[in-house]
Amino acid sequence: MTSVAPDDIAWVAVYPPIGIARLGDATGADDYVLAPEVIGAPSDPRGGYQSASGAIRRQAVRFRIYAGLTSGDIVELVQGPDVAIAWRVEVANLKAGWYAFNVAMDLPAQYVAPAARRNAAFPDRAALDIRPGARTIAGANAPPQRFDDGTFAGRRVDLGEIRTDGDGRLLVLGGHGRSAPMIPGTAAVTFANNDGWHDDIADGPVRATVTVAGTPFEAAPGYVVVTPPNYAPGLLGLVTMDDAVRETFMAEGWLPAPATTRFTEDVWPIFDRLTGMQWINHGFLVAHGVGSPLDARNREVVARLADAAPANRGWRERVLALFRDPAGPGPASQAQMPMIYGDLTGETNDPGIEFLTVTATQYAHLTRWAAGDFTAGTLDPPRLPEFASLPPAEQVGHLNRAGLTECLGGPFHPGIELTWPMRRASLWARSHTAAPRECDAYRLHLVPEGTPVRQDFGETLTRDTCLGPNGPNAAAGPGALTRWLGVPWQTDEASCNSSADYAPSTYLSFPSFWGTRVPEQVLSSASFGRASSPADEALPLQRLKHAFHREDWLRDVRGRSYRERINNMVALWQTLGVVEPVAAPRALVGDGFPGVLHVEVGRDRRNAGSDPKIDFVDAVEGLVGEAPVVEAAGPAPAEPVVPPRHRFRQGEV
Repeated sequence: MTSVAPDDIAWVAVYPPIGIARLGDATGADDYVLAPEVIGAPSDPRGGYQSASGAIRRQAVRFRIYAGLTSGDIVELVQGPDVAIAWRVEVANLKAGWYAFNVAMDLPAQYVAPAARRNAAFPDRAALDIRPGARTIAGANAPPQRFDDGTFAGRRVDLGEIRTDGDGRLLVLGGHGRSAPMIPGTAAVTFANNDGWHDDIADGPVRATVTVAGTPFEAAPGYVVVTPPNYAPGLLGLVTMDDAVRETFMAEGWLPAPATTRFTEDVWPIFDRLTGMQWINHGFLVAHGVGSPLDARNREVVARLADAAPANRGWRERVLALFRDPAGPGPASQAQMPMIYGDLTGETNDPGIEFLTVTATQYAHLTRWAAGDFTAGTLDPPRLPEFASLPPAEQVGHLNRAGLTECLGGPFHPGIELTWPMRRASLWARSHTAAPRECDAYRLHLVPEGTPVRQDFGETLTRDTCLGPNGPNAAAGPGALTRWLGVPWQTDEASCNSSADYAPSTYLSFPSFWGTRVPEQVLSSASFGRASSPADEALPLQRLKHAFHREDWLRDVRGRSYRERINNMVALWQTLGVVEPVAAPRALVGDGFPGVLHVEVGRDRRNAGSDPKIDFVDAVEGLVGEAPVVEAAGPAPAEPVVPPRHRFRQGEV
């Protein structure tokens, strides 16, 4: 950090403006990963996304302080002899005392009905809101301060903790993914509105006072959102939350709409995100995964995508025709991209609004690309910079967007991390500031510090109230953003899957809901292990069988019915595998696979030794070549039989 004098400081702000923490069941003091600080980067695994036992590590978000100087420069301020940083954080969980989710309230009026209260018969509304007291922390390496004094119907609920690192930066960690009913034994019955239930999701403002050489500065506040685990780190949604909110910013005139298109920055990521979905859904593997004409990790395919020549225009226009136009002037088809459900899935039969589309900006880039009006770039994927190597002004730019890029920008039915209020201009500070400062970008408009978020908007919540000037989206505060989501969070994750659940007789397993956060069909570690086996290098077709095999991610929680499935998910969410990036074996790269595969790991750690089918296939594939010479020996000791973690009886599934 460059030393600065108080008179040199024009503004001080907390970054990121919105940080994303995530739940996990690992309980060790250092069992956490760090939220991404570079746009498009995965979280920093710090030794792995799971502990040695397979427990899912929480994602901590790190908040920093930056100062804008009168010279125009930007510097980071860290704890030191002339700088003291004191943090104040308020979070809450308001789901149970909020209103039921039906559809996103900013959709056309004909699709929106008034929403009744959750737990409408519960008389003490305040007892439903989990509102721990504000926490303060200061200095370097400060020990954790827990949000453990909030209650749900009189029972304490832990919403996580704050601590600081060696430079006085703030670390926020959420809860451990615990959900429970008010009355033990009460079953969850639906995807989003389970009365009597609570969870430990939370959100709220992050404030700081920074004292530089004896002069205090109040920093522009940030915000933390605690979300469910990311079961597919390193894979991005086709439309990210950053894409979604930037559409709002452009509609309001806060950002200019791009007038030019660059292949590497604007076009290739669209196709690369589609290709990345091959690791979480079998239909995407077939449509735009490895070997497809749209495989954006195949250099020959990328070369054709990057070819702006007039002779290639017909092909580019055919590709453009595969995308639904978000403006929708003409007829749309379900047989177009993306094969992702939308906000109005199940509410209409019009594919133009029932399914997700790319954003208007993404479609404009694709349109210019199809016409050949774009700047060609490299044929290699863009390289992500190291955060520490960036100058402070660029660090700030990445921190503005990295967290929202990690989150999905749809569908909002209701959503997994954040949902439709994020696209309301009234929620953002820029709506309320005539001349916003540079540090106000991406900042939410907040209720005054210490003010509880309003929960009572009448017996029912209407669309007009939601979109009105004094409605629930006029300002954010503790618990304001996550209350719109399902309760408990696990039931929605086990409900919104692929068409393999909703229409099993149809071809392939898409459309998908939130596959890049909640996978659907995955490459298991067992399949990856066989595809990587030296024996299989002599059996190329056998190797490819394993490499293309996909297993149901929810296979251990299915049960006998939908109700069993969602309740099993509440109990067993932490036992499901995480789809992690793994280096591809040499033989698969030779078959056209990319250098990094995304493999489901962790489930096997909890279930080790329980599947004799793996040993059987290993023995069959070991028949290739000459049999090894084995010296005579006594009988091998019998290995203990490890039962599968879950075994369903005939008639149960």
